[in-house]
Amino acid sequence: MHALGGDQVDEAVAGCVAALRPAVDRDWTEVQAAGLEWNCHRTALHIADDLLAYAANLAGRAQDAYIPFEPALDEGTDNTGLLDVIRATGALLAAAVRTTPREVRAFHPYPFRSANREGFAAMGVAEILAHTHDIAEGLGLPYEPPSALPEFVLTQIFPHVQPGPDHWRTFLWATGRGELPGRARLTEWRWNNNLVIPTDRLTLQGITPAAARDLVTGGDGGFEWIDGGPYEGTREASGFLLKAYEGGVHRPEFGVFALVRREDGRAVGGMGFHGVPDDEGRVEIGYDLTEAARGNGYATEALRALSEWALARDEVKLLFAAIDQQNLPSQAVVARAGFTRASLAEEQTAHDEHDMEPTLELYVRRA
Repeated sequence: MHALGGDQVDEAVAGCVAALRPAVDRDWTEVQAAGLEWNCHRTALHIADDLLAYAANLAGRAQDAYIPFEPALDEGTDNTGLLDVIRATGALLAAAVRTTPREVRAFHPYPFRSANREGFAAMGVAEILAHTHDIAEGLGLPYEPPSALPEFVLTQIFPHVQPGPDHWRTFLWATGRGELPGRARLTEWRWNNNLVIPTDRLTLQGITPAAARDLVTGGDGGFEWIDGGPYEGTREASGFLLKAYEGGVHRPEFGVFALVRREDGRAVGGMGFHGVPDDEGRVEIGYDLTEAARGNGYATEALRALSEWALARDEVKLLFAAIDQQNLPSQAVVARAGFTRASLAEEQTAHDEHDMEPTLELYVRRA
C-alpha cells in the first residue's frame, strides 16, 4: 500500500478551483453558502485556513494545540486571488503530507487529539469537498468530485460510517449535507482519526478500513513490517474489521491495532478486539506476532496496555481470550498481562453456548 494523501489533496484542490472559477466575477460576499451561516467568500477562506492550519500542525509537529497564527488576505484580494490562496495552501498541505515520516502524529482536537499524515490529508480533502459543495450550491454551479476522493476520506476518517453504493452521496450524508435511503439525516457529525495507544517500546496504531482492505488483499496496510510480517492472524482480523465496517457496526476503538516498534517504526504484530462489548460488558481480545519478534515481551506489553485502556471504559466489564491448550507461550503472555483462567462454569458456558472449540481454554481479566 503506497503512501496516500498528497495526490488526493492536489486532486481535490484542482477540482475545487475548476468548479468555482466560472463564478469569480460575482460578489461572493453577497451569496450564502448552502447550509451554512457563512457567505461564499467566508467559506472559501475557511478552506484555505484549514489547509494551512493542517499543514502547519503536521510540519511543525504540534502536540498540544494548533500552531498559534491567523492568516489574512491582503486588502482588495479578489475571488481569483482567493482561489490562488486555496491552491497555495493546498500545495503546502500536500508537501507536508509527502515529506512527513509515517510515524509522526500531530495535534488535532478530536476524537483522540492527534492524527498522522494520512489523517491530515483526509481532513484536508474532507474540508475541500464539503465546502466546495456548499459554495457551488450557493452559486448555482455544478460540482461532483471523482468518486475516489470521498472514498479516500470515508475509509480514512469515517470508519464508523457504513459505506453506501455511492461514495459521494455517502460523504454528503456523513457530513450532514444529504439524504441516504434508510438513514436519518444527520444534524451533528464528526470524523474519527485512528486511535494510537503508546507503551514503553511500542505504539498500538488503529488500523483504518483503508489499511484493512489492503492487508486483506495481501498488502502491507501502509506499515513497514519486520521480516515475515504481517502474520496471517493480522490479515484475518483485518477481514473481520472490514466486514464490520461494511456492515455499519465497526467501532474503531474496538478494532484492530498494528503493534509498531518505537525504535525503528516497524510493525511486529497485530492485536485487537473481536467486536464491541456485549450487553454484559464482555469483549474478546486476540493477538499475534511475527515469528522474528517473538520472545521479546512485545505481546505482553501491548496486551497489558490495550487491556488497561479497555477496562477503563465504563462499557467494558470483562476481557477474555480463548487460547489453545498447547499454546504455552500465549498462555504465559495473558498471565503476565493480568489474565487468569476462567472458572469451570464460565469455560463450560463458552463451550456450550458460544461454540468455543474444545481445544481452547478461556482466560479472563475483569474491571
